[in-house]
Amino acid sequence: MSRLDSDRPAFDTVADWNYPTRILVGAGRIAELAEACRSLGMRAPLLVTDPGLAALPMVDQALEQCRDAGLEVGCFSQIQGNPTGANVAAGIRAFREGNHDGVIAFGGGSGLDAAKAVALMARQRDDLSLWALEDRGDNWRHAEADAVLPVVAVPTTAGTGSEVGRASVITDQEAHVKRIIFHPRMMPGAVILDPALTQGLPAPITAATGMDALSHCLEAWCAPGYHPQAEGIAVEGMRRIREALPRAYRDGNDLEARLDMLTASMMGAAAFQRGLGAMHALAHPLGALFDAHHGLLNAVLMPYVLRANTPAIGEPMVRLSRYLDLPGSGTAGVIDWVLALREDLGIPHTLAELGIDDSRAELVGRMAIEDPSAGGNPIPFDADAYRSLFMAALEGRL
Repeated sequence: MSRLDSDRPAFDTVADWNYPTRILVGAGRIAELAEACRSLGMRAPLLVTDPGLAALPMVDQALEQCRDAGLEVGCFSQIQGNPTGANVAAGIRAFREGNHDGVIAFGGGSGLDAAKAVALMARQRDDLSLWALEDRGDNWRHAEADAVLPVVAVPTTAGTGSEVGRASVITDQEAHVKRIIFHPRMMPGAVILDPALTQGLPAPITAATGMDALSHCLEAWCAPGYHPQAEGIAVEGMRRIREALPRAYRDGNDLEARLDMLTASMMGAAAFQRGLGAMHALAHPLGALFDAHHGLLNAVLMPYVLRANTPAIGEPMVRLSRYLDLPGSGTAGVIDWVLALREDLGIPHTLAELGIDDSRAELVGRMAIEDPSAGGNPIPFDADAYRSLFMAALEGRL
């Protein structure tokens, strides 16, 4: 039986293969921020970022550039590491109070996700809840498409690829769960990939965010969905990560490596339209329950998930090990590479080293099967299987 005769869904070239209008790539391109805002019709944008970045010169310089260009720009920075519905609500209030007309999403995945959610919701009717737009079925149709505001995305980490995504991951604090908020219009209208903005990123964050980009490419590569373009993008993203991530970790001023990581991050987000899997199905509830860094969770979980998926990923792992020119072949060769890369980057081997315990193991298993990412895993794990996988990663049983 050919893949076209199987029950794997084909991709929709209109709904699934959508890109920002403009992607500006290269050192120094942040100088074009004001012009990018104007190209999307903004005259009074709100720059949304996190408190750490807001205290750095790069944000002051971006704001000053916009003001010098005649834009009435404001700044909102009340975003925490795992952004919450309350953070988004505060951003919406700041947007409305400042009479803004668009959003500059500036920062890592948390800042970008929160900013896109603000742009989605700021002009919607007051009785529409953010959670009503969770990525299930056609919930996105509850929103007024023409009310979604334009976004210029400026990533300062190379991990989530949120700058080319039509969704945001936001924590529902009352339910203690991360929800994926989706709308086709959430795709930023312009993206600035300036590697100079990532030069000051500390080595541990470079490692964790870089492994997040790898998790996107790797899970997209393993997903059973039929999407040839995503496969090609995923494998090339992994090649770039293999070459660039250790360099960026060792020398944060290596602009070439930093740029390769930014592009690989963007490629990972494009590729996972094919699907994600158990890494993310576990990382999302663990992030919500333990407030742990998303990229670091994926990095720790990666080899355990690959081992659990071994019966279903033999052929793609053989191809991947050949494409990456790994010393070992197949799944074993890929796992050996991941373990060696993690060691080089100082990534912990167990979830316990991140301060996670087994007190909510049953809940983690139940939450994992409910996570939308679970649908892309090569093997349809049940709650018990997810609980066992979680315990293996907690205790280091590979």
